[in-house]
Amino acid sequence: MSKNLSTDPYKGVRDFYPADMAIQNQIFGIWRKVCEKFGYQEYSASVLEPAELYRAKTGEEILERQSYLFKDRGDREVMLRPEMTPTVARMIAGKRRELVYPARWFSMPNFFRYEQPQRGRLREFWQLNIDIFGVDSLQAEIECISMAYEITKGYGLKDTDFEIRIGNRKILNYITKDFFGLDEENSQKLLKLIDQKRKIPTDVFAATAEIVLGDKSQGPKVTKFLALMNSQNFEEFTKHLNQTKEEHAGIKEIREVLSGLEKLGITNAIFDQSITRGMDYYTGVIFEVFDKNPENRRSVFGGGRYDDLLSLFGEEKVTAFGFGAGDVIARDLMETYRTIKKTDEIYPADIYICLFNKNVADFGQEIAQKIREKGQSVCLDYSFRKIGDQIKNADRMHIPNVIVVGDDEVKTGKVKIKNLKTGDEKDYL
Repeated sequence: MSKNLSTDPYKGVRDFYPADMAIQNQIFGIWRKVCEKFGYQEYSASVLEPAELYRAKTGEEILERQSYLFKDRGDREVMLRPEMTPTVARMIAGKRRELVYPARWFSMPNFFRYEQPQRGRLREFWQLNIDIFGVDSLQAEIECISMAYEITKGYGLKDTDFEIRIGNRKILNYITKDFFGLDEENSQKLLKLIDQKRKIPTDVFAATAEIVLGDKSQGPKVTKFLALMNSQNFEEFTKHLNQTKEEHAGIKEIREVLSGLEKLGITNAIFDQSITRGMDYYTGVIFEVFDKNPENRRSVFGGGRYDDLLSLFGEEKVTAFGFGAGDVIARDLMETYRTIKKTDEIYPADIYICLFNKNVADFGQEIAQKIREKGQSVCLDYSFRKIGDQIKNADRMHIPNVIVVGDDEVKTGKVKIKNLKTGDEKDYL
């Protein structure tokens, strides 16, 4: 005898029953509202991409350990998209001469990463992607980070509940290659170590730094590195760096972005030297948003500047800044702060029509059509069970109003509408 199929979804993905989809749409609504408020246009693309698109610049962890990679029937390597930035860069490059700049785009697609499911992270997730192309100045950073701020506020958090942590890949590249003179391989190792700073014990962090920097405990390189990484604020951090042109470029950008955000009333943005962002394509300012509540320890979302990515397609340089915000952590945040709409505030229709028997169904449809023409939503109960049971169904679905259609209503052509919460009843239509 064959084994019955499981009703569970694939590990790390979700089924969205209507109540879950209602919450998902709340999140999508927050995202869309902010994007439209700032004048961004929506785009989309296929979930399938050639694997070579990600080999060029995507982080090693995603490519080697988290990708859904396979060969299609034409023996081509294909990947289920793990992120959107390479895709949108491909699209911009493909129509580069036809677009109007600045190009402000957003999308809300699903992604796939083969990783261990945990709080805030699943194998399939939806993500808002916001990108602005063709802006050289730091106004792009200020605009996008202010959008990230508004989205987080849209989740229901107050300014004191979260931080926007800002870093810069120019500064990080200067530290690894110029300040410590590391080659490309060890530079990448040091960047990964910096990214792990908040996640590993301090002694492990220091011991790993000794290995990567090729220095002994308490040696000059390790001492300088730890002084940089343990700096309590931006000014203390900059005092540990040599005063050079390369170093000043990143520092100037940080100061300008923090100042620009403050002018907009965003005062919970701070410099964080441990922000690295895992993708190899970032070239300048990077940022992440963190909830201060210990229930949500990971980054809420983030992004950065990626001015060189379009060069992979043999095109001229198009400057870009963008970020992504995931739906899984968004729901975690809204549950933590209890800002998700109550289920009784979410209903599929304004009016529920209860049908006494099959003979009145056609008239019920006519009434429903008139209601829809008035701009209201309505659904009919074709079960023809007892009217009391049908009304209970409407109540369970949180539909606020009911109309009962029986033989008398068909004869007179008139119906009454009843509000289930107040009990008020009146003639309708």
